[in-house]
Amino acid sequence: MNIRRAVPMSLLAATTASALLLTGCGTDDKAGASGSGSVDVVASFYPLKFVAQQVGGPEVRITNLTKAGAEPHDLELTAKQVASVSDADVVLYLKGFQPAVDKAVDQNKPKHTVDASALSPLETHGTEVDGSGHAGEEDHAEEEHSADDGHDHAVGDGGDPHLWLDPTRLAAVANGVAETLAQADPAHAQDYRTRAADLTGKLDALDNEYKAGLATCQRREFVTSHAAFGYLAERYGLHEVAVNGVNPKSEPAPARIAELQKLVKEKGVTTVFFETLASPKTAETLARDTGVSTGVLDPIEGIKDEGKADYFTVMRANLDALRKALSCS
Repeated sequence: MNIRRAVPMSLLAATTASALLLTGCGTDDKAGASGSGSVDVVASFYPLKFVAQQVGGPEVRITNLTKAGAEPHDLELTAKQVASVSDADVVLYLKGFQPAVDKAVDQNKPKHTVDASALSPLETHGTEVDGSGHAGEEDHAEEEHSADDGHDHAVGDGGDPHLWLDPTRLAAVANGVAETLAQADPAHAQDYRTRAADLTGKLDALDNEYKAGLATCQRREFVTSHAAFGYLAERYGLHEVAVNGVNPKSEPAPARIAELQKLVKEKGVTTVFFETLASPKTAETLARDTGVSTGVLDPIEGIKDEGKADYFTVMRANLDALRKALSCS
């Protein structure tokens, strides 16, 4: 399997056209169906809520379908949440990631929708993603057997949904959200575009921090509990080796654990990373069996306390954790 490299400039250039396709032809005269002066935005999970906050500013009222600190993969919607999708002026979601949201969007036809995967097309990643652009042997094995080994993911075509872990991809989404909000609320169109440009600038700065911080490291391999960091590995020339595929709840086969034990020893891996919203048991067992440390690498699918952390603080904490684990100078 060939893993495609992200092309940030082309993604950004295509954003406006993609957003127009997503949002339809009509525009609303009022900023919000209720006439309250606010655009009602529904976001399906935290990264999209964060973008809506940053781009929408005071003009939007946001509902997040996934509770703070909850695992978004298996979201089930209440009747009230389905109604919020139906009534929303704008719905932000990632098609295939949360089937219940896809169903609600398809059945209720919100006024405007943004599918993040249309703004930053998904790639197929297995349990290994090599930043050089080559898949590992485990990738090929998983591709052949994914229907049977518990590594498949909710995304219909097997695409890796974790695009927000590459800041340049999230920038493309931010610009698309701005264009959709501009159509839903033309009176504040320039405000949305200005805030999107500001967010894009911050994401570009974060991208440069990652490039500089990971440019000179003794190791390039990092081990994670599930394959959420493929886009990050691609972007910064790293090699992600995951215990599980993109589904964090799958269970690895004994042969996979044996492969990882061998790799940890051969590559001098110092840390096995687990995450905040999934069980650390397998990562802790692998670390104990190989005599290495554990650490947290957060895929930012949800944040437990949004008053103390946001996308940028967690991304920078991830960078610090990677630099320590990879012995970067």
